[in-house]
Amino acid sequence: MTLRRRLIDYGLSAMLLAIPALMLHANFRDPGHRNGLDQAVLRISAPLQAGMSWLVEKVAGVWTGYVWLVDVEEENDELRGEVARLGAELAAAERRAVSAEALAELVKLRDQTPADTVAARVISASINPFFRVSRISIDRGSAEVAPDMPVITAQGLVGRILWVYGDYADVQLMTDPASTVDVYVQRTGGRGGLKGLGRDDSYACQVDWLEPGADKTVHKNDLVVTSGLGAAFPAGIPVGLVSKVDTKPYSMFQDVEIEPIVDFSTLRNVMVLTAPPPPRDPEAGQRERSGPAHGTRPY
Repeated sequence: MTLRRRLIDYGLSAMLLAIPALMLHANFRDPGHRNGLDQAVLRISAPLQAGMSWLVEKVAGVWTGYVWLVDVEEENDELRGEVARLGAELAAAERRAVSAEALAELVKLRDQTPADTVAARVISASINPFFRVSRISIDRGSAEVAPDMPVITAQGLVGRILWVYGDYADVQLMTDPASTVDVYVQRTGGRGGLKGLGRDDSYACQVDWLEPGADKTVHKNDLVVTSGLGAAFPAGIPVGLVSKVDTKPYSMFQDVEIEPIVDFSTLRNVMVLTAPPPPRDPEAGQRERSGPAHGTRPY
């Protein structure tokens, strides 16, 4: 390194050290004792100080904003957690309310049903690709229920017990093509056999060979109920409403499609009729206790 380069470096270093010293000296000196050099230094350094102050404020503002956003994000996480917790509690409360309402309906139904009954909870349901329920399982077993016992809700007929295994049972829905229920149209008295149509996207059933009854005209929305014949189901249980009527000109019978009253997709609780209603005793004037069903009585 040449002597000239050394002198230049030393000079720049000295100037860089002198400028801050002069600025500090001028700023801290009593204004009444400032000389011309101090005033010149202040005039030159004022824009630099303003720029540095602005830069520091911006950097400080960005940092403060970042820290504030971090705090806000933490608060948001806590609020989101609280909202999720309250949502779960609300959903649980709504489920309890629905269950309580369903149980209240079952209690009312049991009081109105002159037969031995046992309440059951739906524990599972078989669903087809179109989200239609094809079969349900209940939490009652061989100690309380038996095959072919009717299953109902407050709305109407569900089906019958198909299989019993241990503490559980499978219920064959009335919409099953293998199920047959003797029914009649309440308004006309026309009687026929109801069976499921087995459609994937519908719960529709059909009444084959419907007898004309006193009034031959069957209308849409006519109520269809169980007839009580065949000893499978008690009489008068609502089954469904007429949705379609096919009158054959060459026959005295009618083919009628029925839309079930019960919504099988929302079943939560059901009632099993463990024994048929007792015959009315005209002399007793009070309700009798029905006899045991299928040779057994529930515990």
